[in-house]
Amino acid sequence: MANHKSSLKRIRSNAAKRLRNRYQAKTTRNAIKKLRGTTSKADASPLLAKVISMLDRLAKKNVIHKNKASNNKSKLTKFVNALK
Repeated sequence: MANHKSSLKRIRSNAAKRLRNRYQAKTTRNAIKKLRGTTSKADASPLLAKVISMLDRLAKKNVIHKNKASNNKSKLTKFVNALK
Protein backbone atom coordinates (compact mmCIF):
# COMPACT_ATOMS: atom_id res chain seq x y z
CA MET A 1 0.00 0.00 0.00
CA ALA A 2 1.14 3.54 -0.70
CA ASN A 3 2.74 5.46 2.15
CA HIS A 4 2.46 9.05 0.97
CA LYS A 5 -0.47 11.33 0.27
CA SER A 6 0.94 12.18 -3.14
CA SER A 7 1.27 8.53 -4.13
CA LEU A 8 -2.34 7.88 -3.10
CA LYS A 9 -3.43 10.80 -5.24
CA ARG A 10 -1.31 9.51 -8.12
CA ILE A 11 -3.00 6.11 -7.86
CA ARG A 12 -6.43 7.76 -8.02
CA SER A 13 -5.51 10.01 -10.95
CA ASN A 14 -3.87 7.14 -12.86
CA ALA A 15 -7.04 5.08 -12.49
CA ALA A 16 -9.16 7.93 -13.84
CA LYS A 17 -6.79 8.49 -16.76
CA ARG A 18 -6.71 4.78 -17.52
CA LEU A 19 -10.51 4.64 -17.75
CA ARG A 20 -10.59 7.70 -19.99
CA ASN A 21 -7.85 6.32 -22.26
CA ARG A 22 -9.57 2.93 -22.53
CA TYR A 23 -12.89 4.59 -23.39
CA GLN A 24 -11.35 6.77 -26.10
CA ALA A 25 -9.30 3.91 -27.56
CA LYS A 26 -12.32 1.58 -27.65
CA THR A 27 -14.48 4.28 -29.25
CA THR A 28 -11.83 4.78 -31.93
CA ARG A 29 -11.56 1.04 -32.58
CA ASN A 30 -15.34 0.83 -32.99
CA ALA A 31 -15.28 3.76 -35.42
CA ILE A 32 -12.55 2.02 -37.45
CA LYS A 33 -14.66 -1.16 -37.59
CA LYS A 34 -17.67 0.88 -38.70
CA LEU A 35 -15.57 2.55 -41.42
CA ARG A 36 -14.27 -0.80 -42.64
CA GLY A 37 -17.87 -2.03 -42.86
CA THR A 38 -18.99 0.72 -45.22
CA THR A 39 -19.43 -0.09 -48.89
CA SER A 40 -19.89 3.31 -50.53
CA LYS A 41 -17.38 6.10 -50.82
CA ALA A 42 -20.04 8.71 -50.03
CA ASP A 43 -20.65 7.16 -46.61
CA ALA A 44 -16.99 6.46 -45.88
CA SER A 45 -15.47 9.89 -46.65
CA PRO A 46 -17.00 11.88 -43.77
CA LEU A 47 -16.41 8.95 -41.43
CA LEU A 48 -12.75 8.79 -42.49
CA ALA A 49 -12.19 12.42 -41.47
CA LYS A 50 -13.70 11.71 -38.05
CA VAL A 51 -11.59 8.56 -37.54
CA ILE A 52 -8.38 10.34 -38.59
CA SER A 53 -9.12 13.06 -36.06
CA MET A 54 -9.67 10.46 -33.32
CA LEU A 55 -6.42 8.67 -34.18
CA ASP A 56 -4.46 11.93 -34.16
CA ARG A 57 -5.86 12.80 -30.75
CA LEU A 58 -4.95 9.40 -29.31
CA ALA A 59 -1.43 9.63 -30.72
CA LYS A 60 -0.98 13.15 -29.36
CA LYS A 61 -1.95 11.97 -25.87
CA ASN A 62 0.29 8.87 -26.16
CA VAL A 63 -2.64 6.49 -25.79
CA ILE A 64 -1.45 4.79 -28.97
CA HIS A 65 1.93 5.10 -30.67
CA LYS A 66 2.23 7.75 -33.38
CA ASN A 67 3.37 5.16 -35.93
CA LYS A 68 0.33 2.99 -35.21
CA ALA A 69 -1.92 5.99 -35.79
CA SER A 70 -0.06 6.77 -39.01
CA ASN A 71 -0.33 3.19 -40.25
CA ASN A 72 -4.04 3.07 -39.47
CA LYS A 73 -4.67 6.39 -41.23
CA SER A 74 -2.75 5.23 -44.29
CA LYS A 75 -4.54 1.88 -44.55
CA LEU A 76 -7.97 3.42 -44.00
CA THR A 77 -7.33 6.12 -46.60
CA LYS A 78 -6.29 3.46 -49.13
CA PHE A 79 -9.42 1.49 -48.27
CA VAL A 80 -11.72 4.49 -48.78
CA ASN A 81 -9.99 5.49 -52.04
CA ALA A 82 -10.52 1.96 -53.39
CA LEU A 83 -14.29 2.18 -52.79
CA LYS A 84 -16.64 3.17 -55.59
